[in-house]
Amino acid sequence: MWGKEAYTTMYRVLLILGLLVILYFLVRRAVRGLKGQGQPERLPPSKDEMVQDPECLVFVPRGVAVTEDIGGQTYYFCSRLCAHKFQEKLAG
Repeated sequence: MWGKEAYTTMYRVLLILGLLVILYFLVRRAVRGLKGQGQPERLPPSKDEMVQDPECLVFVPRGVAVTEDIGGQTYYFCSRLCAHKFQEKLAG
């Protein structure tokens, strides 16, 4: 019923379909890898991380900095004096 050419053609079609499926998964994996590549994993902030005082521009460790929430944003200062000066600048 089926000749030798029909079986050869069928095997070629199956081989091509198999290669296309493999190619699809390889391309999908590469695209997913590129999407995540631009966004490094963020670690939670450390107490030893240095933060800059917006008033006097001094860097202090986050764990010892004076923290103030102003307008829904957290600011870190080297002292209460700098925090007070900064709040006065924002108010006036």
